[in-house]
Amino acid sequence: MKKVILSIAVVSAILAGTNAKAQLIDEQNVTVTMDLQPILQLNMNGSQNIDFVFDQISEYVGGITQYGATNLQVSSSVSWDLYAAGFSSAAVGSTGLVWDNQVVYGEGDGTNAVTTLPLTLLELHQDKDNSGLAASTGDSGVDDYFSPFFTSVTSIGANNIYATSTPYVRPAAGSKYIAGGNASSDAIVGGTYLVLNTAGTSVGANSLYSYTIDYRIIPGLPAVFPRASESATNGGNSNNMSGAGTEGAGALNATTTTLYARPGVYTMNVKYILVEN
Repeated sequence: MKKVILSIAVVSAILAGTNAKAQLIDEQNVTVTMDLQPILQLNMNGSQNIDFVFDQISEYVGGITQYGATNLQVSSSVSWDLYAAGFSSAAVGSTGLVWDNQVVYGEGDGTNAVTTLPLTLLELHQDKDNSGLAASTGDSGVDDYFSPFFTSVTSIGANNIYATSTPYVRPAAGSKYIAGGNASSDAIVGGTYLVLNTAGTSVGANSLYSYTIDYRIIPGLPAVFPRASESATNGGNSNNMSGAGTEGAGALNATTTTLYARPGVYTMNVKYILVEN
């Protein structure tokens, strides 16, 4: 009886030692990849059609202003610049930086009636300063659209839209930007109008990532606009529609000419372009 008990004890000890050294292990692996895509998102609130209908003498005299017509909201994971470009199908041809003339009114084309109206007739105003320029090269007052609309009907102010035949080529240094600028030091750091961050002072409409745009056109009376043929009488007005990417300086309505804008329908396109800097 004692021998049987001894044998069972020895077998139990052997089995216990085997289980301690022969633990089974199995595994599966999952590879986790993080792909950080650059985000440049521009939201535009407001009508996609801004109409200026001049059918009253008071509108020809004082112009028409569309207040708060467009709101631009930026969300970006990279540094960015924002600019507006005045563009038309005529701007890519030999006609110059002028509006597309869709319809003309009247029986005949008078000797002094012209349809070549420059894109820079359109003026913009933004609700806050371009902080990117102020932080680096300084804000000259003519390199964004923050200045008040110019009160004179006969002179070009600081708010005439940047006009170009190549809207996707960023404006050169000194040209108008809504936010940021041509130099890398002018860029606005990544962020969003939705949250407060180190680059913004607030959220929503008060942040550096949100801009409200006003539009204005002042034709004067009679309805006379700057034209290519007036470059000399306008003191070398760079709104002579020759070339691309010019804003203009000098007289808006030349007094030494009798040319005037022919009544009709004219269209142009304003491209708001958000680009990485």
